[in-house]
Amino acid sequence: MARSAPPVGLIHSETILVDEGLTVPHVAAAFGGFRDMPRVFATAYLVGFAEATCIAALKPYLGPDEKTVGIHIDISHSAATPAGMSVTAKVELIAVEGRRLRFRVECRDDDEVIGAGHHDRAIIDVAKFEARVAAKAAKRRA
Repeated sequence: MARSAPPVGLIHSETILVDEGLTVPHVAAAFGGFRDMPRVFATAYLVGFAEATCIAALKPYLGPDEKTVGIHIDISHSAATPAGMSVTAKVELIAVEGRRLRFRVECRDDDEVIGAGHHDRAIIDVAKFEARVAAKAAKRRA
């Protein structure tokens, strides 16, 4: 498993500047229905940013053949953030159960809390994980 288990209570934060590329209309490249939506920080990017902050927090605790994958997310997005403002994600590791990790997440822009909730990740052995994915893909092609 991990070099040393990540400690409950681990806190990490990251800050990003919301530019036009992180607004809702830019999700339209994958999902066209977002094209004419308001130009505010997209929920999809808020979720990705929360995940990235958790990944960064865990990096020092993983072995060279380990990564983490998201397995559950429950985060509100309660306030809009226009381009030009910063958003800070603060994550706290609140539970470790074997390879399963649970974080409390809070995201704030320059004015207020814009999202909060929980995110669960699992520590994986990269080679085993990729082998299972390859077997699944091969089964689909068969």
